[in-house]
This record gives sequence, structure tokens and C-alpha cells, in this order.
Amino acid sequence: MTAIDTDRLNALVGKMLGDLGGAFSVPTTRIGFRLGLFDALHNHGPVSAADLAQHTGLAERYLREWLLAQAANGYITADASAMCFHLSPEQAMIFVARDSPVYLEGAFDLAAAMIEGEAKVEAGFRSGEGVQWGDSAGCLFCAVGAFFRPGYVNAIVPAWLPALGGMVPRLEAGARVADIGCGVGFSTLLMAQAFPNSHFTGYDFHGPSIEQANAHAAAHGLGERVRFEAVPAKAIATRDFDLVTMFDCLHDMGDPRGCAAHVHGLLKPDGAWMLVEPIAADSAADNLGNPVSRIYYNASTMICVPTSLAQEVGTALGAQAGEAQLTAILHDAGFSQVRRATEGPFNMVLEARH
Repeated sequence: MTAIDTDRLNALVGKMLGDLGGAFSVPTTRIGFRLGLFDALHNHGPVSAADLAQHTGLAERYLREWLLAQAANGYITADASAMCFHLSPEQAMIFVARDSPVYLEGAFDLAAAMIEGEAKVEAGFRSGEGVQWGDSAGCLFCAVGAFFRPGYVNAIVPAWLPALGGMVPRLEAGARVADIGCGVGFSTLLMAQAFPNSHFTGYDFHGPSIEQANAHAAAHGLGERVRFEAVPAKAIATRDFDLVTMFDCLHDMGDPRGCAAHVHGLLKPDGAWMLVEPIAADSAADNLGNPVSRIYYNASTMICVPTSLAQEVGTALGAQAGEAQLTAILHDAGFSQVRRATEGPFNMVLEARH
């Protein structure tokens, strides 16, 4: 038997304690979001548990333990001597400011949804079969939409669309846009709000997502310029779009190559496809040790691969496919011009043209 390196073991145990502390924080943090506790701390802090109970009408004893848990997490700030708690400006960016690029309520909901779907994914390990989108957890699609929304608010209009050659003036003048894999419609509506002369159609194969997307469009008064259709990507019949967008979904599709070829036929000759995918190195070895890839590989195991395997072809690209593999798919689909238009800490943005 190989001798145990005590230092390495202790380092690993320390890492595991940190990871488990983060995992144990998921339910308590979600309770904080749902009950408005982070908002109350932001609005009224510093407060004691008794103060917070008065502001929220909730049970003081539960609140005291919750406050100590969040302080131990480092998610809120404690004055231990006075037993008062508040949010720092940086903590508020994560737990209160809903349009902040690092607002993470959706991330905690997504973690819970992955736990909820564990048994179905485990069955897939045994059978090799997939788990259909929306079947693994009660509202996985809601959590995914909430997870991506803050990044989209801060990137789609300010950074990603301007990185496409000549596209912003076309959108300002009036363009036709297809947002494929739109989910609950956040990406589509953000673009529609920014470019009132353009018309947008969001497509998704998941009916309940489209129902929510239509409700969001009605709530924002955008029903005349935005519509949503429940249709698979390869079944979209409308043609001659100036722009096609796909946000974090091509790798989830069962037949990404077939979808790419179909998108080629949807565009005007001078149109563009903006493909947003999780950022990743081309070599899996280069993704190891990267905290962003760690999140994506785990999410891919529980969501992306099972979703793709449940569809026709079942390519299962995974969330860390890398630019080289994605570019090859686009070239095979007939796109002669493919480039990385821009990138961020979590995504790469590819621009593909005929």
C-alpha cells in the first residue's frame, strides 16, 4: 500500500470542509432569498435577530441561527460583540442587486435543482439514456433562466452585440432576429427593449418555458414586437433573419450539427449568427483546476449531457466543448467566416457568417 502523505491528506480534507460548507449553505441561502432576509439586512442593517424579526415578522430564534450561519459563510458581516449583522456593498452586489452581474440567487436555485434531479441522472448512468429537459427537477428551466439573467443584462446589449460587425446599426434601423433556445425569454426581451425598431422571435422546444416567456413579454408590454414559439430548432420555418442568436444552448441540443446547418438556411446572405457558449479551453486537461470549468463540468454532468442524450442523435457535446470543436461544427454547416467576437469570464461569443 502506498504511504499516505499526511500534508496532502490534510489539505484535501480542508478543501472538502470548504466545499461541504458551501453545499450546506444552499438551503439556508435560498431561504434568505425567498423570505427577503438579505433585502431586509440591506435596508435596515446593522440589526440584531430581534430587530430582524420585527422588520420581517419572522421567528427570532430561526433568524438568530440563520444570521450566524450566513456570517459563518461570509455572506453577511457580523459585529460579534454586539450580535448585529449587515451587508457590505460587495455582499449586496451578490445577494440584493438583481441587475448586478454577480447576483447569484439563480445559482443557488440551480444547485438545488441538480440535487432534486440526482436520482434520474443516476439512472441515466446505468441505462445510458438521457433525462428530458424539464423532467429532472420541478422548475429546472426557471432556475437556469434566473442563473443566466444577470450576465445577460450586463453583456448582451452593452458588449456582445456591439462586438458583431455592423450589427448594432442594423438593429437600430430595424432588423429581424431569431433567438433560438430562448428559454423563458430573458435574452429575447433584453434585446427587444434595447432596439425598438426591430422584431424578435424567440424559439424553444420546451412548452412551459415558452408560456413563461409570453407572460414576461406581456408584462413588459412587448407583445407587438416580440413573439415566442414552442418549436424545435430544426423545425423553424421562418427565413431571412438578419441575426440569429443562441445563448448557452447549442451544447444542450441533441443534434448541434443539424441545428447549425438549419441556422445557415435561416439567415439572410449578409446575416450573422451570434453563438454564445460557456468559455472553455479546447483541451479538457487545460480546464482542470479552473473554478469556472469546475462549475460547468458539474452542471454538464447533471443537466447538459442528460438533456442532449434525451434528444435525437444525442451528441452530448457538454458545456466545455471548446472553441475549436464549435468552430468545426459551424464550418461543416456551411459558415465560411467564424471568429471569436468577444469573451467574458464565463462565456465566449462566436460570430458566424455565410
